[in-house]
Amino acid sequence: MELILKEDIIGLGYKNDIVNVKSGYGRNYLIPTGKAVIASESAKKVLAENLKQQAHKLAAIKAEAEKKAKALEGVALVIEAKVSATGATYGSVNAATVAEELKKQGIEVDRKIITMRDIKRVGDFEAVVHFHKEVEIVVPVKVVAENAVVETPAVEETVVAEVVEETPNAEVEETPAAE
Repeated sequence: MELILKEDIIGLGYKNDIVNVKSGYGRNYLIPTGKAVIASESAKKVLAENLKQQAHKLAAIKAEAEKKAKALEGVALVIEAKVSATGATYGSVNAATVAEELKKQGIEVDRKIITMRDIKRVGDFEAVVHFHKEVEIVVPVKVVAENAVVETPAVEETVVAEVVEETPNAEVEETPAAE
């Protein structure tokens, strides 16, 4: 069944695209919800005329999408998740989590335009943000354990110094600090 999409549907197509779908999907979901219309000859002519008239407006929409993509360029996300001893996460990191993390960084992105697999383990992954049918950007996502301890030598030295100071009557030899 050939249809003309009235809105963007990730995984199927973008607004004003002509797509082929199974007839049940078209008749039972896309057409009744107003997401598509049947691509008859007259509908195709109307679509072509509308695209001619809206060419300038579509160029402005694409420019806006490129501007949003430019704001995401160079952004890398580090998401902390609760992790089991085997490295599997409790729950999963998904598009909603990525959108929330981007919002914390001051970048407003709708979770519906982000595609990625649900992440169920620690590691490096990618999320694709679809701003326009010709403008997509890949955002690297690193999932780390929430309870991972990062030890630094400075912290260890201060802890040892505190323990020595608290111990009464302890004979401590003073050694010059390595510089």
